[in-house]
Amino acid sequence: MTNGFAADVLICGAGAAGLTLGIELARRGMSFRLIEKMRGPFRGSRGKGIQPRTQEIFEDLGILDKVVAAGGVYPPLRVYSDDGSYTEKDTGERPDPTPAEPYHIALMIPQFLTERIMRERLAELGHRVEYGCELVGFEQGENGVMARLAGPNGEQTVRAGYLVGADGGRSFVRGTLGLDFPGKTLGVRAIVAAVLLTGLDRDAWHQFNDGDMERMVAICPLAGTDLFQIQAPIPLDGEVDLSVEGLGRLINERTGRADVQVDSVAWASAYMMNARLADRYRVDRVFLVGDAAHIHPPTGGQGLNTSVQDAYNLGWKLAAVLGGADDCLLDTYEEERRPVAESVLGLSTRLLDAQKQGGMRRGREVRQLDIGYPDSPLSREMAERSSGLRAGDRAPDAPVRGAAGQPSRLFQLLQGPHWTLLVREAGRETVGPRQGLHVHYIGPQGDIIDAWGHLRDAYALAPGECVLIRRDGYVGAITILDADRTAKLEIYLGCMGVVQPEEESK
Repeated sequence: MTNGFAADVLICGAGAAGLTLGIELARRGMSFRLIEKMRGPFRGSRGKGIQPRTQEIFEDLGILDKVVAAGGVYPPLRVYSDDGSYTEKDTGERPDPTPAEPYHIALMIPQFLTERIMRERLAELGHRVEYGCELVGFEQGENGVMARLAGPNGEQTVRAGYLVGADGGRSFVRGTLGLDFPGKTLGVRAIVAAVLLTGLDRDAWHQFNDGDMERMVAICPLAGTDLFQIQAPIPLDGEVDLSVEGLGRLINERTGRADVQVDSVAWASAYMMNARLADRYRVDRVFLVGDAAHIHPPTGGQGLNTSVQDAYNLGWKLAAVLGGADDCLLDTYEEERRPVAESVLGLSTRLLDAQKQGGMRRGREVRQLDIGYPDSPLSREMAERSSGLRAGDRAPDAPVRGAAGQPSRLFQLLQGPHWTLLVREAGRETVGPRQGLHVHYIGPQGDIIDAWGHLRDAYALAPGECVLIRRDGYVGAITILDADRTAKLEIYLGCMGVVQPEEESK
């Protein structure tokens, strides 16, 4: 309990966004409650694609290897013609990994498995989801949020420092704040279902009647399970039969094949595709993340990934402010993340339009590796650079060697809830020791040896230059460590709550 609060942060909603935020706060030692009005975990497979940038985040959170082991890669898309013949193609580009971008293709794993792994990680950190606990009201004041919760033991009122709405497209938190959720309905209603079926092999994503929005059906084997995912547009109005019989009938009618049989339905849903973006992400002590802030059509596999990255961005900032950083740091959450969602909404909508024409192909833009925050107030250019890496960019990876000879990677040095300062060929009298800051010196006399030149290629630091990497893997500042600019860098770190030990005792 902190300052009379039941928790520093109350998180409403235990989907991918809420779980990411919980892990972020847990590994930083913040107190929080993670509540979910459903009585148990989500059983659906709606978000099944994990893009390369999210894979980098999952590595930092300590769950990537488990996600990879539980899932798999996307199979080729098998597009059938009316005569039963077919052609196969990849759903998108399959570039080779590079030293700077070690994760290069999307992983497939059904959402319920991803969230199970995230809950297990949360448990390792000593926390759990409170299921069957619903937020039914809240009021906020200057010093906190009073929230009314309804659960198995009745109603209770709790006080938290901050409230985060991770409660989906029909967000109670957003509605209570009275925020507009402008956008549009995209004129497509669809079903998504996870089923056991026979008659199709598991080495392809089967697609029938591509581009025909009245007859199209896609049937994809869900990696890590025995299930297939069915996706199909349906009429805008009327009842939809999501039973074994109803889904079997839809498949038989649209494929023209009687040998494909649905045996059981694990989960199914019908929904209207929308593209909407909340007017604001923050109202004083209340924040929106994930689908509560933006909803997308499923094309391009962007929704879950954008939600995870929202929470990853907000988590370290909440922890920093709770640890003493200036409250204005929290304003940068909306400043950085809302433009990203706006761009992603446009991308997903364009891909949906292409799918309607039977020509959707996913390129580099869906991998989210080029997302950055160059216009953020947190991005500081303190050195003259005409090209190459800039403040606000994603920090690239690079294979390196430690001074003791062991191979390593830059991402391994970045992993964890700290800032990282990389200094090239400069004296040791630079930025003083600070809690939450790891300093690495690059060069023949440093603790990091750029043995293969990959760090040079990715960062292009001149002798005496340094790069400050934020807790979420983005470049905060690039500078030369002379007296004036070192002082400015120390002021910047102080504003982020990264203070010298003697400052903490004052």
